[in-house]
Amino acid sequence: MQSQTPSLPLILGVTGASGLIYAVRSLKFLLRADYAVELVASKSTYMVWQAELGIRMPAEPAQQEGFWRQQAGVAQGGKLRCHPWGDVGANIASGSFRTAGMLVMPCSMSTVGKLAAGLSSDLLERAADVQLKEGRKLVIVPRETPFSLIHLRNLTTLAEAGARIVPAIPAWYHHPQTVEDLVDFVVARALDQFDIDCVPLKRWEGH
Repeated sequence: MQSQTPSLPLILGVTGASGLIYAVRSLKFLLRADYAVELVASKSTYMVWQAELGIRMPAEPAQQEGFWRQQAGVAQGGKLRCHPWGDVGANIASGSFRTAGMLVMPCSMSTVGKLAAGLSSDLLERAADVQLKEGRKLVIVPRETPFSLIHLRNLTTLAEAGARIVPAIPAWYHHPQTVEDLVDFVVARALDQFDIDCVPLKRWEGH
């Protein structure tokens, strides 16, 4: 059963980690389920789009909305507002702007390190820091392997501060047939942390 659509928007942060498909698929399901999404992509995300898919992501927020909707395959539905990575004066940079929390997917180890140290050098990092200080949900989906001891310590610091860590590790008990099936499992488990159930997924029901 799909959860009730919240009145508060969900922030989706996209960093320069490999695995943009995770962000695209999460946005697809959120918009199709009529959720409101505030999206901010880090500066390095532009380079990842070019490297992984040979696609140029526009810099202007108005053009970004159309770009992300096109990639997600959802022309209509939900609400999507895109923010420039350097706009630290945006609404999501303030704790007075109420949200349902923030999902950072995929999340680079550079971003993890900055968040663990309390640094906010761009809007994505500032928005994530706001979730922690306000006691709201912050879900981190790290996309790196293997983890170094530094990575593990930084992730532990974030977990101790209240963040939820959902590694991009799929399962096979739902009998995936495609790459999208594997990706969607991770997306569903990440959105579960917000009590959002909008991804078609065969869940484990026991033997």
